[in-house]
Amino acid sequence: MDIHGARILLTGASGGLGRAIAQELARRGADLVLTARSASLLEDLAARTGGEVRVADLADRSDVEELCATLGEIDVLIANAGVGGNGSVLESAVDSIDRVLEVNLRAPMVLSAEFARQRIEAGRSGQVVMVGSLSGVVATANSSLYNGTKFGLRGYSLAIRQDLEPHGIGVSLVVPGFIDSEGMFADNGIELPAFVRTRSPSDVAAGVVRAIRSNPAEVYVSPPELRLTATLGGLAPGISEALQRRLGVADMSAER
Repeated sequence: MDIHGARILLTGASGGLGRAIAQELARRGADLVLTARSASLLEDLAARTGGEVRVADLADRSDVEELCATLGEIDVLIANAGVGGNGSVLESAVDSIDRVLEVNLRAPMVLSAEFARQRIEAGRSGQVVMVGSLSGVVATANSSLYNGTKFGLRGYSLAIRQDLEPHGIGVSLVVPGFIDSEGMFADNGIELPAFVRTRSPSDVAAGVVRAIRSNPAEVYVSPPELRLTATLGGLAPGISEALQRRLGVADMSAER
């Protein structure tokens, strides 16, 4: 799909990845609709990108319903919003579980399903871009909520891609690894081992651009060795668990 002139709804626009995505899409001539919880951050971003502001909390189902009512005017839906679900499963309060599920999984499901219905009814094509994580490919200790929602988002994205292909609706999953200045590890001040290479928010934005333009099933935004490690970890979780134990990944995760 051509980005220039396309009306694009971006969730989680006020975060670091969201800002990078919005700025890159604006540079390419997109007509942006920016949504997040913070009106002030959105207004600042809108001033720099020419976007339209729609304040919404994706953990609030009424806010999600209001966004759904506007999807008929949208050409591309980018489900970028996400919250962390860090800590041991033994520490997971029910309200924390509910919020992570609502934002990371339910909202993208509801928005994408309604977006597809409205585009199909109008006889128009469209593109859905889900922003996932390598945490949806391989699990780590003390990340059960985040892992669970990102695994779910990956499965959902790959499934609806098949459902919607006959209707001209594309679905792509962008899969960032560790991002050098944004994301769950950076937000919590975790120091990664020296051998772990990172990518930048602009790399994620480039991945989103590729997803919109070419509709690949998945776009990995990580060094090749990290993608290979995650893929092998998904295929052999027992080996991955043993390797993570040797590297002290659980200890690093517990600091979040």
